[in-house]
Amino acid sequence: MLDKIALLLVIIGAINWGSIGIFSFDIVAWICGGQTAIISRIIYTLVALAGIWCISLFFRKNDVLESKD
Repeated sequence: MLDKIALLLVIIGAINWGSIGIFSFDIVAWICGGQTAIISRIIYTLVALAGIWCISLFFRKNDVLESKD
């Protein structure tokens, strides 16, 4: 479950960075009242922590079960 939450936060961060790069528009800051608003800073921090957590996905074994036919 934690992996899915982290992935969702990373996707939100990617969409936000994409909107900054393409349109010069920060969605998180717009929704939360500016880049320096406490809620924006919390979201930025959670996205950063989620990105760090997702690094661990590279080093995990694949847990997919093989089906027997």
